This record gives sequence, structure tokens and C-alpha cells, in this order.
Amino acid sequence: MTSIRILIIAPNWIGDAVAAQPLFMRLATRRPNVVIDALAPPWVAPALAAMPEIRKVIANPFGHGAFRPLARWRFARGLKDQYDEAYVLPNSWKSALIPFFAGIPIRAGFIGEGRYGILNRARALDKKAQPLQVERYAVLAEAPQFPLERPLPNPRLQRESAEVQASLDALGLPATPRPIVFCPGAEFGPAKRWPAAHYAALARELAELGHPVWILGSKKDMPVSSEIAQLAGSAVRDLCGRTSLAQAIDLIALARCVVTNDSGLMHVAAALGTPLVAIFGSSSPNYTPPLSPQAQIMWLQLECSPCFKRECPLGHLNCLRQITPESVLAQLRPMLE
Repeated sequence: MTSIRILIIAPNWIGDAVAAQPLFMRLATRRPNVVIDALAPPWVAPALAAMPEIRKVIANPFGHGAFRPLARWRFARGLKDQYDEAYVLPNSWKSALIPFFAGIPIRAGFIGEGRYGILNRARALDKKAQPLQVERYAVLAEAPQFPLERPLPNPRLQRESAEVQASLDALGLPATPRPIVFCPGAEFGPAKRWPAAHYAALARELAELGHPVWILGSKKDMPVSSEIAQLAGSAVRDLCGRTSLAQAIDLIALARCVVTNDSGLMHVAAALGTPLVAIFGSSSPNYTPPLSPQAQIMWLQLECSPCFKRECPLGHLNCLRQITPESVLAQLRPMLE
């Protein structure tokens, strides 16, 4: 049987890439002879590589916002005759050009930014019918005239024990006792970040109970992690900026549980099946929840939230400050038992 070859133009953010996996699952389930590759930015690639539905990840050489039409055309011509279908997940006009230039026969995605003609299986996004991010990607598996078939499977990343051990060895970390991982970053802005002082207070409580705490994040998160480490002292091991994303995925797979803001690593933890406490402030779990039965969501639902702002427009950040370290510890205790 001839394989159906699909190219995914992947999102630019880790959490969005994880949220796209139910689309890949649906494509693979409906057509067992399908082969799925992903064109993705390097910083997203390890999350896609941990999905069993993805055969290989091709590095996207065009940075976020870069146009470079001639370079895109040349790159696309190298993909000519390799794929039967393409699914364009970003909404930008530029992201749809590579499958168009490559001459991929079916090019699916959402209507937007003048993509008529560039996409030939375009669908209007119905935010009310698909309130969750995962649903908005998965509906692309349906023909434009059909609704989304529910229920959807949850994202599910896979890591082998040998891969986890290799990351531990490379970083000089012990496998036992299994750590509690903090993910205090949030790419969008400070209105999604639980206060550093709260993370530090929780770390001290956990250290008194005998639990090691490791902090994970990118180099952009280092100011926050450094503040937590300064306040918590020996109660934490700050690994922010020291790991690759693939290593961070391995450490989260190892973790006993995770405490995290609404971030890409929150979605990674949920997809790995690691127990977690997800703290929401300016954003909403009604749109991007951690999709796992092992996840506990903490969200105060104040009158002013969700505001979806980068910084608190009222200057108090009560939606996060009023979630106390003690209340988070109460959610963690059953996971630690």
C-alpha cells in the first residue's frame, strides 16, 4: 500500500506544538499508511521528536517573522514531490508559502492573512465551536464542511529510560530521589508568572519534607530562577538555561511532580503524564488547560481575570499573589504520597 506523505508546518511555540499532537494522532489513526514529518523551528523540534506519530523533524531555517521569499522558494523546491498533503498550523501568510512553493497537492489550514489560493483546503476558524487550542488544530483533520469529531485524545509524549539516564549523566544529576520540578517561566510575560517569593517559600517547605527541587527553563527564565534560588538558598538546584529542551523533557519525565505556570513546559509535563500543579493568572484554563488526569489547576477566577495581558493592568497581580505557597503544597501532598 502506498503511503500518504504529510508535512506539518509546526507552530512556533512549545505549548502550541504539544497541543497539535491530537491532530497528528487523528491523521495517523484514520489512515494507517500515513507518514508524517514536521517542519519546525529548532526550539520546538524536541517536543515534536517525542511524538510517536512524527517520523522526522525538519529544521525550519526561517526565524519567526523572517520573510526571505527567494530563500523560501529555494528551500521549498528541495521538498518538491516528497509530500501529498500539508497542514499549515501557524496563521501567518509566510508560513503557508513553503508548501505552496513545493507544489504539495493538498494544503490545509485556516483562512487568514490573504491565504486564499496559497491554501486550497482552507477552513474558517470557529472559536465558539472549538474553544480549546487542541480542538482548533484537530479540526483541520476534518473536511471543511464537517465539524470536529469528539472526544479527542490527550497529547502524549514518549521518552525512553535510556534517554532520561543519558540526560542525567550529561548534566551530572542523580536519578534518585526523584525531584520536584519547578517551571517558573512564562514566555508571554510576568502576568503569567507566580511570584518568585512564592516559589521560594514552597521550595523551603518541600526541602524540610526531604524533597529535592530542581528549576527548569530557558535562558530567558534565568532572572526569575536566580531570584528564586537566592531566596530559597540550598532548597533548590537551579538548572535554568543549563539544559536543552530535550534534556528538560527528560527531567520532567523523571520528576515526581511539577509546579508550573501556564507555559510550554506545563503542556510538556501534562503530555508526559507527570503529576503537576498548574498555576493560572492572566490566562485561562478554559483555552489552554494541561490535558492530563494527573493535573491539578489553581485559578482564582477573579473579576479581573483572565485579562490576557503581559503585565497586570491594575498593578497588583492578585490573581497570582493570592495563590499561596501553602495552598499549592496542599495540592502537592497527595502526589508526594
